Amino acid sequence: MAVKKKAKSIASSNKSLKSVDDAIASLADTATSTAKAVVDTTKNKKKLLVESKRLAKKLAALMKKKKAAKAALKKDSSATNRKIVKSIEKDISVSKKEAAKITAEKSLAIAELSTLKVVAKRATVYAKALTSADKAMNKPKRKRKKRKTAKTSS
Repeated sequence: MAVKKKAKSIASSNKSLKSVDDAIASLADTATSTAKAVVDTTKNKKKLLVESKRLAKKLAALMKKKKAAKAALKKDSSATNRKIVKSIEKDISVSKKEAAKITAEKSLAIAELSTLKVVAKRATVYAKALTSADKAMNKPKRKRKKRKTAKTSS
């Protein structure tokens, strides 16, 4: 017996309409979520920049203190002066570790932010294009008046 070939199923209008509507809704959701992500990542980046500047100032102050403490140690090498230099060096090493950690986080945030901005821009542009195309397609048809033909006199 010959086996009948399966006929290609014809897409129903309801399925097609639902599919298009779902795609448009998904794109709109993506546009809003990426915009929110850009705002959140920007806030995080700014916070990291402020923290980085704070640590840089702290390191600069500690370096000045270290220089002054080393000068005092040269004049008088007492145990208290050595302890002061050691504590300052300890603070410097802790601050440098923090600064390295924040620098790594900051570079990740900057890379993430640049990618997010590109994605957000694309998503919003596509969403706007779809809405404008939807508006153009859903305009009611214009009724045109019939032109009156000129009567010729005989």
